[in-house]
Amino acid sequence: MKETKIKCVVWDLDNTLWKGILQEDDEVILKEEAGEVIKELDKRGILQSLSSKNDYELAKRKLEEMDLWNYFIYPQINWNPKSEGIETIAKNINIGIDSLAFVDDQKFERDEVSYFHKEVLCIDASEIKKIPSMDCMKPKYITMDSKNRRLMYQTDIIRNNVEKDFNGTKEDFLKSLHMTFYINKAKEEDLQRAEELTVRTHQLNSTGHIYSYDELKACIGDEKYEVLVTRLDDKYGTYGTVGLALIEKSEKVWEVKLLLMSCRVISRGVGNILLNYICNEAKKAGVKLQAQFVPTDKNRIMYITYKFNGFKEIKEKDTIVFEADTGYERKIPAYVECTNIERRGR
Repeated sequence: MKETKIKCVVWDLDNTLWKGILQEDDEVILKEEAGEVIKELDKRGILQSLSSKNDYELAKRKLEEMDLWNYFIYPQINWNPKSEGIETIAKNINIGIDSLAFVDDQKFERDEVSYFHKEVLCIDASEIKKIPSMDCMKPKYITMDSKNRRLMYQTDIIRNNVEKDFNGTKEDFLKSLHMTFYINKAKEEDLQRAEELTVRTHQLNSTGHIYSYDELKACIGDEKYEVLVTRLDDKYGTYGTVGLALIEKSEKVWEVKLLLMSCRVISRGVGNILLNYICNEAKKAGVKLQAQFVPTDKNRIMYITYKFNGFKEIKEKDTIVFEADTGYERKIPAYVECTNIERRGR
């Protein structure tokens, strides 16, 4: 049994998603249960991809006929080992390989993937009907961001392709996106997504703690806490809710108990905006700003983020405590507009 929630299911094609071998018979038939499971997982916000030994154009055309091609992101259809395809998919999506599952009818292929990636959950194609009932396939909440997750990733693929062909500097490209970064105090309707964000975000989670809906609800109802949520939009659409901060406030010191940012937006140069915003608010309030950091095996980038932004370590034991230099105002990058959702009537 797998405790880690699955973020992406990777499918084989021949005798897994459809009946038959495409190279031998172009009239392969979709397995009805496979089509149903693909659509159900998509509704839950679980991403899906392909790792199949097949001719790319032939397989793509068949999946388009079945009206399924658009359900898969970063498909790896080639003659390489399937373990390589799965590794490529994890890197492209930027998720831990332990959050992937692989469905294949052949024991040899499942064993090959397990040998190189023991963290991947391998599922026999004969068990397809059972996939939706697996605990690791059941997200606690299905939010609007969950329902739109595949579309948001597909839009990001468009952005990445545009960037590859863009003539100019990185900053010029970011400016061309016309990004708006929204920071707002969390309301109760934001909390399901906020909890989901703490569950899904590991590399950019400053404490590794997973806050529950009830914990966050208690915080927004308590004057000594402030919970901030962020969203990023650009000319291509929305990235959804991408950041979360929990701040405990006292008369002389504010302490950042949690700071996290979705990995999807770091390449957009907005990773430090929320932290700089909090620093500026602390400066206005005339208080010290401190931040907790609990090292995990995945979140070293958050340690670097604090150090890069002028935070100094003042205590260290199980929990590192940083203190910010609030003697100056932090600047927001010129290529992004930072605003408040309520002020904009959003």
